[in-house]
Amino acid sequence: MPDLPERKVGIIACSGEELAVGTVSRLAALKVLHELRPGKTVTICLPLFLAGGEGDRAFARFHPTITVDGCELRCAARGTEMYSGKPTASVVVSELAAAQGLEAIDGRRHLNNAGKKAVELTAERLALLTDELLAGPSAKTLVSISAPKPAEDPKPAGCSCGSGIPVQNVFIGDHWVGLQALPLIFANFRERGREPDGAADELLATVAVYNHIPEQSKPDYREAILQEYASFWRGGAK
Repeated sequence: MPDLPERKVGIIACSGEELAVGTVSRLAALKVLHELRPGKTVTICLPLFLAGGEGDRAFARFHPTITVDGCELRCAARGTEMYSGKPTASVVVSELAAAQGLEAIDGRRHLNNAGKKAVELTAERLALLTDELLAGPSAKTLVSISAPKPAEDPKPAGCSCGSGIPVQNVFIGDHWVGLQALPLIFANFRERGREPDGAADELLATVAVYNHIPEQSKPDYREAILQEYASFWRGGAK
């Protein structure tokens, strides 16, 4: 049976080494990765991401991402939005520390007590956000890739970002939308014997795990996805 992509949360920490709050952001991300939510999170290298690391950018397009910045400049959040879309959630260490009434954070290599406390607080916030994002299909994890009508028939194709995640163009409402993982979802449903009749709601919920579906557009998505699946069930996509 085709395996659907495992949902994890990507954490993108800023790389501001000149500020102690930058050190806090990186240590907090590592704490979540190795201690608080191992197996549920991955870290994404911000410098590689900005330099054109296609694997990292592809992950950020497909999976929910949390950016953690040291200061109000929000370099990680801005960079993520520029290259892969707006992050699902963001944390700013300086703002979190101020809200908790911490003293000044100091020490780029050896954090003071306030810095160590900030690491704990930031890591806890990241862990809670991770749990919320993985809680279920209602989480808004992705932005659908809208595209103009293809020159040829909209058959399933590999994601243009090079991630290897299949994308299928579907005509929804009055425009084409690229739905990520749709070919895998269809194959998974057919191998489980899920006939089109009665599968519409489950299909929509599964597609919503990997794609953001606007609330007001759900009826259009539901109808279009069901039509595509019915065609697939009969022997192939349109």
